[in-house]
Amino acid sequence: MTTTVLTATYNFSAYMIYLPIVIALTVLVSQFLFKNSRTFMIDIFHQKKDIAMATNSLFKIGFYLLNIGFALCIIEFFPIETIERLVVALSKKIGGFSIYLGIMMLLNLLLFLKGRKHAINKEKYSDNENTHF
Repeated sequence: MTTTVLTATYNFSAYMIYLPIVIALTVLVSQFLFKNSRTFMIDIFHQKKDIAMATNSLFKIGFYLLNIGFALCIIEFFPIETIERLVVALSKKIGGFSIYLGIMMLLNLLLFLKGRKHAINKEKYSDNENTHF
């Protein structure tokens, strides 16, 4: 009969610290980004607030799914035997996720700016067509 030797690691603690932090960071960034993007969306959709808010909500859900999904994909920690290694491992994981989240926020902002620029160009083009008649 074989016996299983249990080694004490801090992995469970790492998961219990990591998950709430990355979820809270995702929610915080999402709330900030999509609260402030309403103005862009209303401008992009030419003051059609209902379409703008619906699209903004869809972007927000996609942001949550993408970022929380990524956080769950990178959750694996190698065996952590000491508190010092726990702090280092958490710093690397949370720091890396924070950098990723910042890049995602900037990409979303670029999408909003590009959409706004496209809407302004489309508006100018339609105004020019109307003045020729």
